[in-house]
Amino acid sequence: MGSEREPSNMTPSLEWDIYFLKIAHTVGQHSKCLSRQIGAVLVKDKSIISTGYNGPPAGIPHCDTRNENGEQECPRRLAGHESGEGLHLCIAGHAERNAILNAAKMGICTNGTTLYCDCSVPCKDCLIELINAGITTIVYNTFTWYSSSVYYDDISDWIIDNSELRVYGVDPSARQIVNLK
Repeated sequence: MGSEREPSNMTPSLEWDIYFLKIAHTVGQHSKCLSRQIGAVLVKDKSIISTGYNGPPAGIPHCDTRNENGEQECPRRLAGHESGEGLHLCIAGHAERNAILNAAKMGICTNGTTLYCDCSVPCKDCLIELINAGITTIVYNTFTWYSSSVYYDDISDWIIDNSELRVYGVDPSARQIVNLK
């Protein structure tokens, strides 16, 4: 009888978090990265101010053109590197960084914003840039197919613990929040 309702643990804030994480996932699908398709959305006052996905700088060819035999595989993986290794070979900017840069290119202030990312906790380099760009909250997707750990690298945990960032994860499919800090 009647219409189906959301579970009782669905707060308005959680509904918005899930909404923006789904958008970040959709943005990431535009990435031509042969390793990971990650999207990020910068939000202020429940309005999207910028998006970004991982990929090479504007106008630079994608990785598939770098492979001698045209293999549709990440050049780092072809060289035998695991995920997160051999980053000196990667020409892609991370989604989080690209969201900041896209806002800067348009003259949009990122101070006091929330970043939604369709990945685990951002890497240390992205965290440094997010903090310096004035982002105050990071919401990450706890249900990512490529992540076995909440942290991309070891130093991210330390940076978060020593910052004023509010960081938490949301599992959109389970509709739950996982508090980190």
